[in-house]
Amino acid sequence: MTSKEQKSQLHPRNKNVNRYDLSALVKVKPELKNHIQPNKFGEDSINFSDARAVKFLNTAILQHYYGIKNWDFPAQNLTPPIPGRADYIHHIADLLAEGNSGNVPTGDKITCLDIGVGASCIYPILGVSEYGWNFIGADVDPKSIASSENIVKNNPSLRGKVEFRLQPNPLNIFFGVIEKEDKIDITICNPPFHSSKEEAQKGTRRKVKNLKGKDTKTPELNFAGISNELIFKGGEYVFIHTMIKQSKAFAKNVTWFSTLVSKQSNMKGILNSLEKIGAKQVREIPMGTGNKVTRVVAWSFVG
Repeated sequence: MTSKEQKSQLHPRNKNVNRYDLSALVKVKPELKNHIQPNKFGEDSINFSDARAVKFLNTAILQHYYGIKNWDFPAQNLTPPIPGRADYIHHIADLLAEGNSGNVPTGDKITCLDIGVGASCIYPILGVSEYGWNFIGADVDPKSIASSENIVKNNPSLRGKVEFRLQPNPLNIFFGVIEKEDKIDITICNPPFHSSKEEAQKGTRRKVKNLKGKDTKTPELNFAGISNELIFKGGEYVFIHTMIKQSKAFAKNVTWFSTLVSKQSNMKGILNSLEKIGAKQVREIPMGTGNKVTRVVAWSFVG
C-alpha cells in the first residue's frame, strides 16, 4: 500500500517555520553580524553561497532554538541546513505517531538509526532535542564518527542518547551496522546523491549560480563535503536500491525504513523495487524548503 501526502513547505512544528530572527541569532553568535546583507527583496539575510556565513547561521540556530551550545566539526564536512533537516525528523515523528494512537512517541521508547551520521551529528541532535529519542549513528568514516562523538560529549543534553557504529564496508548499508538483537523503530538517511566528483562539482556550480545569479569556475565551499557524504558509485539511485535490497534482511529488527530522495526521476524505480521486495507499507512524503524540493520515502515489512 502506497500513500502520498501533499506537503511542500516546512512542517508546522518546525522551529523555523517563520523567518529567522536574525537579531536574536546575532546575540548568540556575534560573528554572524558581519555576514548579514540585504537579499533581492531588501530584507536582511546572508550570502548562502558563503560557507562561513552558512556555518555561523546554522550554529546560531542550533544554540538559539535548540539549546546546543557546542557544535563544531571539520571545515571540509558538509554544513547541514537546520530547518530542512528538522523537517525530516518531524515527518518521521508523524509516521511513528500512526502506530501510537496518533500521538508522537517521545523519550527512550524510540530508537532511530541514522545511516551516514556525518561529522555534524545533526539528525541525532534534532531528534534528541525535539523528542528525546535514542539514536544509533552509523558512518563509514572514523573521523566523522569521532567528530560526532565529540559533539555529544560537549553537550550535556545529548550524553547517553547517541551510540555510534562504524560501517566497515562502504558498499554495505545495514549489514555490518544492525546487530542481531537490535530493535529499531525507524532508520533515516540523507544519501550521497552524486555518482562522481565531476557530477558533484557541476551540482555545486549550479547551486552557486542559482544563488548568485552568475556562473563561477571556483564555487565557494558551502556545498563542499568529503567524498562519502556526496558521492557513491551510481549516485543516489544505486545507493537507495542497495538500501532497499538489504532492508529485507532486517525486517524483524526494524519497523520503518526511510530515506530522503532528492531526484524525482528516481521515484518510479524506487517504488517498483519496494513492490518487488514485498514492502507491506510505503509512504512518499513531499518536503520543500526554500529553493529545494525533496521527499521522504518510508517502507515497512509490518502489515
